[in-house]
Amino acid sequence: MTQTLKHTSLFDTHVSLHARMVPFAGWEMPVQYTSILAEARAVRTSCGIFDVSHMGRLRIRGSQATDLLEWVATNGVASLQPGRARYSFICNENGGIIDDVIYYRLAQNEYLLVCNAANRRHVLPWLRRWAEARFPNVDIDDETEATAMIAFQGPATPPAMDSLAPERPSTLRPFAWMEATLPPGKALVGRTGYTGEDGFEVILPAEQAASLWQSFMDKGATPCGLGARDVLRLEAGLMLHGNDIDPTTTPLEARLDRWVQLDKEFVGAEALRRQKEQGLERSLVGFFLLGQGIARHGYPIHAEGRQVGQVTSGTFSPTLDRSIGLGYVSVDYTSPGTRLSVEVRPGRAIDAEVVPLPFYSRKRSQ
Repeated sequence: MTQTLKHTSLFDTHVSLHARMVPFAGWEMPVQYTSILAEARAVRTSCGIFDVSHMGRLRIRGSQATDLLEWVATNGVASLQPGRARYSFICNENGGIIDDVIYYRLAQNEYLLVCNAANRRHVLPWLRRWAEARFPNVDIDDETEATAMIAFQGPATPPAMDSLAPERPSTLRPFAWMEATLPPGKALVGRTGYTGEDGFEVILPAEQAASLWQSFMDKGATPCGLGARDVLRLEAGLMLHGNDIDPTTTPLEARLDRWVQLDKEFVGAEALRRQKEQGLERSLVGFFLLGQGIARHGYPIHAEGRQVGQVTSGTFSPTLDRSIGLGYVSVDYTSPGTRLSVEVRPGRAIDAEVVPLPFYSRKRSQ
């Protein structure tokens, strides 16, 4: 069925695509345009485009902008140079993950923070709370509805981007950004993504999004929906907030401590230092199912005749041609090669094996 791809202040009523749409965080989001597996394969072998305009985009500026971000983010901020971006967590006082974010340093006292769609309603007041309490010389503007965000992902994207932008975005390092001149006009182009492939994320005025989308399609990009995005990110071992991480889990439990600087002060630092000192009770693992089936979110994980954890994400991987999953288990069962079983329904369990993450890594040029 043909439906109009229509977002608030984004694609006007002129863009019509074959897509199955679902409402998400106030937006109508495409789950798929054709086939989830075909879209995932397109990103792995060529290039695909994702409308990720539902992601929150918050501009933070002022003489205390760096101090505010340093206080709320687990990763370093002051050391980040303009023109670069960084992945981090925003935690509560107990070290639980409110959201995982990327912040781009636009200038000495100016940042653009990208947060998850459903968490914008938590992140924005959290930032404003600390700005009011400790860092009054900061302005925070929500630019989500005034802008659009399109992810252009896959091995064919660097030359395609260079053919559209004279600034040659292919020269960017990972987690760097530039202002580039694309067919609709000036845009922020970051060498970032959520698929495990090379690629870019483009932020531009909302009214220009449909034109850029068409330009990417003219370069051979396959429109991709949330279904393919979830498959790709899971193959790459990337976390999904609300599934694999949330306010009840910490970055240490999720094995994401490389993005946590415990030698600096931030909200939740004391709790995380205490957890590290005392030792973890559970930890996130990746696993292969050894039989046919899919490990769904919430399924119990068993070992030695008892439940030792729970699945957080699972899918069939078209790249690996097997079922993969993530879940939290007791720390005694986290070593690669450990045998587990996933209860897919009462009375039926499928054997599983703990494996290293990520499940898939792209081949990198020498």
